[in-house]
Amino acid sequence: MKSETAADPACTAPLPGSALGGPVSHAVSRVARLHRMAAGKLLKGAGLYPGQEFVMMHLWDAGPVRQSELIKAVELDPSTVTKMLQRLEQAGHVRRCPDPADRRAVLIEATADSCALHSAVAEAWTNLEEHTLHGLGPDERTELVRLLAKVEENLCVQAGDCPDRTDGAAAEESAARTEGAAEQSPAAQPGPAAQPESTSSARSTSAAEL
Repeated sequence: MKSETAADPACTAPLPGSALGGPVSHAVSRVARLHRMAAGKLLKGAGLYPGQEFVMMHLWDAGPVRQSELIKAVELDPSTVTKMLQRLEQAGHVRRCPDPADRRAVLIEATADSCALHSAVAEAWTNLEEHTLHGLGPDERTELVRLLAKVEENLCVQAGDCPDRTDGAAAEESAARTEGAAEQSPAAQPGPAAQPESTSSARSTSAAEL
């Protein structure tokens, strides 16, 4: 079996002729795929599949929520979220409980046992960030966040599924938060990439659990 190297097509494939009119779109799709692969490697150390971390992140921050609210928050297919919750529940990371406001409804919440997972996800996400942005300085990282937010805004308009704010305020706010983090965190400075197997996305850009 041929080993994958930096010269393999997986990393250096030329732009297909049919994609000559969309070099940026082609690059984004390749970056998204590779980002998800990197996220998968890092999350494997925490016992998660890509996408499951977003479910847990929301539950840790929001507390108990209905499954319909969770699906909307993580922006994934309902069947995918259902499958994720089944696996997370089996692993002891989430549980279902009655909704005090409506006994016919069920809430999903993170368990106390998921606290250790919280630390593992935070570490994996930090490592993924440094892998992804290795070699970029604080200003470049801030500008990248700003540009990606504008791209996301364009795409949500095209998809007809936009957040409440599409006037660029969210992009500016996100860039400001990133700039502040770059000034305060040593991890934001250019340096060696973190090792992927130490413990991830994305949100990995395509976060469906397979």
